[in-house]
Amino acid sequence: MFKKILVANRGEIACRVFRTAKAMGIGTVAVYSDADKDALHVSMADEAVHIGPAASAESYLVIDKIIAACQQTGADAVHPGYGFLSENKRFCEALDEAGIAFIGPGVKAIESMGDKITSKLIAEKAGVNTIPGYTDVVKDADQAVVISTDIGFPVMLKASAGGGGKGMRVAWNEEECRDGFERATNEARSSFGDDRIFIEKFIQEPRHIEIQVMADSHGNTIYLGERECSIQRRHQKVIEEAPSPFLTEEVRKKMGEQSIMLAKAVDYKSAGTVEFIADADMNFYFLEMNTRLQVEHPVTEYVTGQDLVELMIKVAAGEPLPLTQDEVTMTGWAMETRVYAEDPFRNFMPSTGRLVRYIPPQGEGVRVDTGVYEGGEVSMYYDPMIAKLITYGQDRKEAIDRMVGALDAYYIRGVSHNISFLNALMVHPRFVAGELTTNFIAEEYPDGFNSDLVPQDDPAICVVVAAAINKKYRDRCAMISGQLPGHEYEPSSDWVVIMDGGDAEYEVSVENGGQTIGVELAGKHYQIDTHWAFGEPLFNAKINGQSVCVQVDVVGSSLRMFYRGAQKEAFVVTTRAAELNRHMLYKEPEDMSKFLLSPMPGLLVKLTVQEGDAVKEGEELAVVEAMKMENSLRALSDGVVKKVSAAQGDSLVVDQPIVEFE
Repeated sequence: MFKKILVANRGEIACRVFRTAKAMGIGTVAVYSDADKDALHVSMADEAVHIGPAASAESYLVIDKIIAACQQTGADAVHPGYGFLSENKRFCEALDEAGIAFIGPGVKAIESMGDKITSKLIAEKAGVNTIPGYTDVVKDADQAVVISTDIGFPVMLKASAGGGGKGMRVAWNEEECRDGFERATNEARSSFGDDRIFIEKFIQEPRHIEIQVMADSHGNTIYLGERECSIQRRHQKVIEEAPSPFLTEEVRKKMGEQSIMLAKAVDYKSAGTVEFIADADMNFYFLEMNTRLQVEHPVTEYVTGQDLVELMIKVAAGEPLPLTQDEVTMTGWAMETRVYAEDPFRNFMPSTGRLVRYIPPQGEGVRVDTGVYEGGEVSMYYDPMIAKLITYGQDRKEAIDRMVGALDAYYIRGVSHNISFLNALMVHPRFVAGELTTNFIAEEYPDGFNSDLVPQDDPAICVVVAAAINKKYRDRCAMISGQLPGHEYEPSSDWVVIMDGGDAEYEVSVENGGQTIGVELAGKHYQIDTHWAFGEPLFNAKINGQSVCVQVDVVGSSLRMFYRGAQKEAFVVTTRAAELNRHMLYKEPEDMSKFLLSPMPGLLVKLTVQEGDAVKEGEELAVVEAMKMENSLRALSDGVVKKVSAAQGDSLVVDQPIVEFE
């Protein structure tokens, strides 16, 4: 067994590997860039080595620096995590030359499966179902149109070296095919240094289902069930679960057996994932094989009871797999949501900054894999993932219920996050019913996500919580000595709760105090049992016997509450004060309709207009690149350019004006 493992990665996956290595009694080494000198994975490791500037191309992607760190610390093995060098054959070869073990598959598997064109040809030869398409490299947009017409629209244009949703475009006609070819090529070149594109038939009403395989160097290969990863946004997975609510045992077995056939065809060793696309009739087709540990591996660990990282380490050390296919069992249900520093109410623009407050959820069947901590920073240089939140239950309903509760209790301040969106997905009737496709988000939120789309099982919850907090506050204030005559705080029982600046008003009557508070609202009684104390950000209580967790921030004289993904503002006043509030002046927000604003922090890589140009609705005006993804900004209506406020190559901040119209 290895004596010391270096993890050639950062963030939550480095922390995840360290946990298992430490449990196995193996020493650990972290590597870090300038931006990560205070990161959680650095403090978790036994040793840490600085490897360069913040940019990953000058640190985490430099093979020589990783090997030098191994030699400096005496690490005899490297776990690559995912991303960065995890599927880089040159890295694997360099480690082998240096006499350092690679905790992953061999060069043959990495090379053959890392290229989507080659992997498809190998899959076909191995007897694996594949999607109809053109598996050679497409030369230009004209050829892309010819090929796509022959296959039949819609088609998927995909980067051969792609992954993570980058370098992928769906085209429904010739115009989208030409534009998609250009976008996919640019993203592939920027992200992977390889701009080769191929084309496949786009499967409609598809489900994304993947099989976890594990193989050793003794000829043993098994599959550990499947994961459903159909909930995606822009080809990036958002929610994963195991098992799939769609598959039958018969189809699961066929998928697993084909995955093993493919793994054996490339002499696979270690953990790997074979991804399939399935149609409504359960016909399934090979997409790709990821020759590494997947982000969503915890759901498989929950339902199989296996530590995949431990299995990877043992296999890399030459040990045989400790179980056979017949011994693989799947029990219960697991869900995973990816908590990102992004704003779902601003088209999921990435957010960076310091985590001013950070309180992850806890409880039975709740797991949080993270690489951040309170006071830490979400950097602009890397993926904006804050954590993976995983829940487990005896069945799918229990796993969902625990996820909803855990999301309610996940308290993050300092950066924007996508918890509202995740909770909205979790309680969506179609998701609860298991009626999933990879088009789910596009179909259910065609105009984007906004606060009106956040469901509330009981809108009264925030109202009665605000009333209860006001009762506690007033009771405490009434006890203050030395109050001015005529201005004493009175523990009154009748109040008006004004929600969201006057959108709604609720008359409430509050009784009792302390740990049990009664609230009368619209003829209904709510009994609130809570140990909440002033200053606590989480209002945990039982309301009429139901466990509730509401996040509470005091903002001036108002309460900002966060529940079931919805943010609510509450202001509790007397009846007289409520009357005065209705007559307060309201300042209209500034009209920015004549400006093209940058929707995210990013690089202005293309600007197609200048002052005086006439533009038509739908015409592309600029392209902003963020997180290596190109975002095309188009005119919402006809107009004339009055002023250009930014230049190509500029780094933009959120809402920075790019173009002003007359």
